[in-house]
This record gives sequence, structure tokens and C-alpha cells, in this order.
Amino acid sequence: MNTLVEKKIKAIAIDFTDDYLIVQLDDARIVQVPLIWYPRLYNAKKEQLKNYKWLGKGIGIEWPELDEHLSVHGFLSGSH
Repeated sequence: MNTLVEKKIKAIAIDFTDDYLIVQLDDARIVQVPLIWYPRLYNAKKEQLKNYKWLGKGIGIEWPELDEHLSVHGFLSGSH
């Protein structure tokens, strides 16, 4: 079985630059993904980006206003 699935790695913090979403994981890794991969986030205002909610205590992130849902598994597997 995949260790990622077994351990359920979670996000514990997120931040943004003009071009990237930066996600800190509970195993000390930091994942940086281009916002352009997620057009809703890329085109959002800074206030909208800050309006997120954790899903499953950190296994995912949701932006209800933007109807965007991302998972830690997706970040780590490179899917977008």
C-alpha cells in the first residue's frame, strides 16, 4: 500500500505569492505549486485566497466562494 495513503499526510499551513500556492505539510515538507494550474485561484483576489477552509483536518483545502477543492494527495502526486 502507498505510504501516502497509509500515513494521511496533512497540510498545516498555506501561503501565496503572486504566482504560487505554498503548502506546508505535517511531515515538514513544503510543496509549491503554480497558481496557473488552478485558474479559479489564479484569477482570485487576495482576500478570496485567504478565505479557505481545511477539509478532513488538513487532507484537503477548500475555497467555498471560488468552488475550488484541492487535496494534499493531489499536490504530492503532481495531479492538477
